[in-house]
Amino acid sequence: MDMNELETRFHQLSWKLHPDNFVKATAEERELALERGSQLNDAYRVLRDPVARVEYLLAIEGMRKEGATKQQAPPELLEEVFELNESLDELRGARAANQDGAEMAALRRRLEEAAKGFEERLADVDEQLMAAAKEWDATVHSGDRAAGRAALGRMNEILNRRSYIRNLVRGVTQELAQE
Repeated sequence: MDMNELETRFHQLSWKLHPDNFVKATAEERELALERGSQLNDAYRVLRDPVARVEYLLAIEGMRKEGATKQQAPPELLEEVFELNESLDELRGARAANQDGAEMAALRRRLEEAAKGFEERLADVDEQLMAAAKEWDATVHSGDRAAGRAALGRMNEILNRRSYIRNLVRGVTQELAQE
């Protein structure tokens, strides 16, 4: 999707639906223009965000299954997640015991480094997601429905992995924000 073209088209349509163009219109027409303007803004917000765009695509294809089952750590991250959870438990324990600043600082640094590593993994996952989305685009143009379904399945798996990693980073960030 060409983002410049998307933005240009959005601005063109926004102007057509702008309230100034409906000053003399009936109340029903003004209401309809506001509703359509809201829909346009929502669509633009989704289309300009690559992750939201994939989530929307999977939702309309009936394939978004995040949350349908309890999230599990991706196998390649099990050891790191285990270590991260141990560090979080140590931080909570140290905070509860009012331990000295040096130990707390060391725990915080370790967690900050872990969060940074997971943020880097998140960037890698985003690249994988964009590659899978391009793969799906190619299947749409080729008409290969089986390959399209497979690409949608990969995008769903990648989004679930992304969600898991994002939640890890969010949990560490929230824990570090507590004092």
